[in-house]
Amino acid sequence: MRCWQMRTLSDQRVILLSRRSGLQIFRDHGIAGGVNMKPKIAFFDFASCEGCQLAILNCEDILLDILNLVDIVEFREAISEMGSRYDVAFIEGSIHRDEDIQRLQKIRKRSTYLVAMGACACNGNVQGRSNFVAPAENFKVVYGEDARNSVQVDPEYWPLWAHTRVRSVEDIVKVDFHLRGCPVVPTEFLHLVKSLLNGTQPETPAQAVCVECKKNGNECVFDRGETCLGPIIWGGCDSVCTNNGYSCDGCRGTLPYANLEAHRQLLLDKGLDEKDITSRYRLFCSTEAVAAD
Repeated sequence: MRCWQMRTLSDQRVILLSRRSGLQIFRDHGIAGGVNMKPKIAFFDFASCEGCQLAILNCEDILLDILNLVDIVEFREAISEMGSRYDVAFIEGSIHRDEDIQRLQKIRKRSTYLVAMGACACNGNVQGRSNFVAPAENFKVVYGEDARNSVQVDPEYWPLWAHTRVRSVEDIVKVDFHLRGCPVVPTEFLHLVKSLLNGTQPETPAQAVCVECKKNGNECVFDRGETCLGPIIWGGCDSVCTNNGYSCDGCRGTLPYANLEAHRQLLLDKGLDEKDITSRYRLFCSTEAVAAD
């Protein structure tokens, strides 16, 4: 297994997190006259609801253990301190404007590892559907026809809107790790942080939602006469939607080996037309190949 090195203390002590059997991570034990050098972690948000950051904040019991081991130097949902360099930068949200691109590129240069966090950052999410509609029509739907007509004659504002395109983080910069879902799964976030603190690469099995759905004993959605994206979507969510009687809508993005043509044919056989299928794919995976016309 490849070893991923993070900046850590020269005085490294292996400990077990309380109530977490067998988990080993490093912490600063304190050196007389020394300087504490915990890994620096930062969270940045772009176009999103910030629900992924809130999902992480809801992990109070385990999060408190991690806070003793790292310095969180940027987290808009909790603190506003700015750092100069980061060991790990978590990016939530899709990228829309030129100024967003510049900001993201600066964060990438200042970060040892960069993590795309959530469906907006990984695969565009619902806002990416605007890529397939004319800008003027988008503005009309959101703000009304009168607002669109007045803004279209504004030589400063309208070009900004007209040239906006939703992109994933990986469309702009190199991404080291992905935390998928809408919102992210807190246990996956914790696994990633602990793995990096341990100096190991986080393992993410490339398996479909169907694998977890089967393990959980669920009836196949297709057997109920309904349609589902589970066969082509990254697992890791413990099939939470199908566990509760819903179908998978694909918030975790498509697997690299997914047989998209076979899945499309399956949906056609179940009665969906091409327009319905494309719309279904674009709901969460708007920046991926599956969303193309």
